[in-house]
Amino acid sequence: MKLIITDLETLPCKVEGEYKLIKPAGDIRHCVGCFGCWVKTPGECVIRDGYQLTGRDLSRCGELILISRCVYGSVSPFVKNVLDRAISYIHPDFVIRQGEMHHKRRYDNRLNITACFYGDDITPAERSTAERLTAANSVNYDGSALVRFFKSPEELREVVL
Repeated sequence: MKLIITDLETLPCKVEGEYKLIKPAGDIRHCVGCFGCWVKTPGECVIRDGYQLTGRDLSRCGELILISRCVYGSVSPFVKNVLDRAISYIHPDFVIRQGEMHHKRRYDNRLNITACFYGDDITPAERSTAERLTAANSVNYDGSALVRFFKSPEELREVVL
């Protein structure tokens, strides 16, 4: 299964196979750093607002697809908030991976992360930051990364994920 997290109201591209879509729908609360998703309800956020199962959804997918406006070389505030709320996907314990300390994997699946950034004024520095940040996140998730850039969401209409 593919898990798609986007800041767009409607998905502009085609998707092959089974997928779940997370998009803005109602209010999403911010992660409060309570660690409840690690110790009280492992794999599930304790905040009940419709986004509490994102960590579990990550555990059931092989590909995480981010479709987001590029904001200073990162994802949009909505997509970042969803990812923060999915921290339960990883384990609170640490391992050394690629010579660096990272969280242990909680689940057996391996994530391929595809980040599709859009924006008509993405600078070279923002592109570089987006590529490095996505690569770093994929190492923390113990997966792989692919980053693509588009001038607008409309350019994604020709893309098949």
